[in-house]
Amino acid sequence: MALPQSFVGRLTVPIVAAPMFLISGPDLVVECCRAGVVGTFPALNRRTTEGYAAWLAEIAERLAAIESRTGVAPAPFGVNLVVHKSNHRLEADLAATLAARVPLVVTSLGLDRDLIRAVHEAGGLVFHDVTTIAHARKAAEAGVDGLIAVSHGAGGHAGRLNPLVAISEIRRFFAGTLLLAGTVTNGAEVAAARLLGADMAYVGTRFMATRESLAASGLEAMLVAGGPDDIVYTPAISGVPGNFLRPSIVAAGRDPDDLSAPARLDLATGEAKAWKDIWAAGQGVGGIDDIPSAGDLCARFARDYRAALVRAGALLDEPRRAAVA
Repeated sequence: MALPQSFVGRLTVPIVAAPMFLISGPDLVVECCRAGVVGTFPALNRRTTEGYAAWLAEIAERLAAIESRTGVAPAPFGVNLVVHKSNHRLEADLAATLAARVPLVVTSLGLDRDLIRAVHEAGGLVFHDVTTIAHARKAAEAGVDGLIAVSHGAGGHAGRLNPLVAISEIRRFFAGTLLLAGTVTNGAEVAAARLLGADMAYVGTRFMATRESLAASGLEAMLVAGGPDDIVYTPAISGVPGNFLRPSIVAAGRDPDDLSAPARLDLATGEAKAWKDIWAAGQGVGGIDDIPSAGDLCARFARDYRAALVRAGALLDEPRRAAVA
């Protein structure tokens, strides 16, 4: 198992706050990094490359100011670049990313060896979303630094693999940083991911319900009130199988039990509207019952993570104590 050297000593808990479309912005990223969690956001959360570059500059300046004022280096931050043929901004957004020397790039919906090489040459890391073992093998062969196993139950675009299977199978051939995505909403579940063989947890849905997120008030209310039965797994929203909140599908005038899939994913036309009207969330939504600040949530994750590891150590001692008795 491997944690990137650039992360060592800068994390309070091994978590990447996932880049969430229309949800993650500078405030959420900065507050997560301040609290020792890797904060990220999608480049496409700004309508133009110029706006995206402005966010990069703002985040870098705010994090540098925190380090100057406190003497403590915040966690690194990262961005998500969608590597799909319908993303016509990819080349321009990549150029802005390289110019800003962003520490971490999360790629999804496509694999680009030239992009990976360019990020490495600029001193950055590349983590890649995968939903199948075959995709994981291809990404590993392409030279990514980390693989994000997006398992069944993850919010938004998600795979069908059980988390136990995803981690154990990928770890057979991948020695780099391995992250588990899917239903992680508290520190004990981060500890469980580590015990399975993951290096970090990749947490999205829980960070939606924070004061710094860009989530609409209606979405926050659904997250607090929701449970696993409120999650619908379907390709009909964006063209790629994913998990969405049933009440938001109903509110958009569609029948969650009778959905037909669109012909294809197209970031240039329908994606933003689809995700604005119908909200993604993971099966771990039942673990959300409040809307804290991002900093308080990160502290809660860290505290519960350490407590869970202590409990795990106590469980390890149980067979020995029983044998002695």
